[in-house]
Amino acid sequence: MAPSAGFEWLGTWPAFGVLATATLAEMLAYYVPVIDNLLDTITTPASFIAGTLLMTSALPHLDPMVRWGLGILVGGGTAGMVQSGTALLRAGSTATTAGFGNPILATLENFLAIVGSVLGLFLPLIMAGLVIVLLLYLAGRFRRLFFRRPSPPANP
Repeated sequence: MAPSAGFEWLGTWPAFGVLATATLAEMLAYYVPVIDNLLDTITTPASFIAGTLLMTSALPHLDPMVRWGLGILVGGGTAGMVQSGTALLRAGSTATTAGFGNPILATLENFLAIVGSVLGLFLPLIMAGLVIVLLLYLAGRFRRLFFRRPSPPANP
């Protein structure tokens, strides 16, 4: 899938390097409570923008009004709600555990992000395999149901 016009730079190696470095820095920064809360202050509004841009870049062939409307409502809204929820969770952790619970939350969040990414890649393949297994099972049942040999007559 090619990105929309104006978003081609996201597919370049320099962009990959910058985004990978920023991701690693953010993952590590969430282990320090003060930096954690500072990042939440910055990233919560930025998540609305990022979600909007990501959604609009994935809809290159739609009318711009529809594309940006969906980008703002669906992409920005979803990303903003998820980020707001995690920011509130981390703020609650900082307030109740004096920041000692934040590394646990950061580890859990990083683990779930990795699992979600891996599932996003492999779940379609797993589901395709399950559909094939189900179809083979149903074909066998169908064959046994409609093509069974007549049983010999019973001897009295």
